[in-house]
Amino acid sequence: MEPTAYILVVEDDTTIAMGLVAALEHERFEVRHVERGEDGLESVRERTPDLIISDIMLPGIDGLEMMRTIKSEFSGIPVIMLTAKSDEIDRVMGLEMGADDYVTKPFSVREVIARVKARLRDRSSEPRTPDTFSFGLVTVDLRRRTLTREGVESHLTTHEAGTLAYLITHRGRDVSRDELLREVWGYTAALTTRTVDNQILKLRKKIEEIPAQPRHILTVHGTGYRFEA
Repeated sequence: MEPTAYILVVEDDTTIAMGLVAALEHERFEVRHVERGEDGLESVRERTPDLIISDIMLPGIDGLEMMRTIKSEFSGIPVIMLTAKSDEIDRVMGLEMGADDYVTKPFSVREVIARVKARLRDRSSEPRTPDTFSFGLVTVDLRRRTLTREGVESHLTTHEAGTLAYLITHRGRDVSRDELLREVWGYTAALTTRTVDNQILKLRKKIEEIPAQPRHILTVHGTGYRFEA
């Protein structure tokens, strides 16, 4: 039978890695395992996986730095982080830098499999976000994470690109701040809805002719925001 998805596992603990690979292959996933962050980056550049499972603590480039680079070069690859630390700051850092989920060691392999399947289901059911999108005086290239307005190109951060991509994908619909926190950041109690408001302010400065009088990213009072092309 054909594999259902291609998954990259980046884990330097051989015992943990072998257990994950065996369980994933049993579920008919195609799996590649590497031990170092550098090898993870090289693997993604050679062939884009459908999902990445990575430890935070890796030799060489750590998992957070590897993920930051991957998220800046590729859009839409779900990342599940593994951490041996119970300190909330590690989970918050991972989510703020773009991780889609995390699992704390020691963990049940079945739990990881369930989270993998959930993330792949979420990805397959999401409306497709176009790589490039134009509106008004603006052209956005989400793959390159650039925004061009009247011939002037600016760079988008990971969360700016994620927020804009989500709003564009759901254009014309009211999107709550909590929804953006959950879908773009990965919701955590350490983040507040003010985080979303600050991100919107930054985007408006790059997009709108008059940021205080937006035409594209509109405020929906009491709810959140709505994107209009």
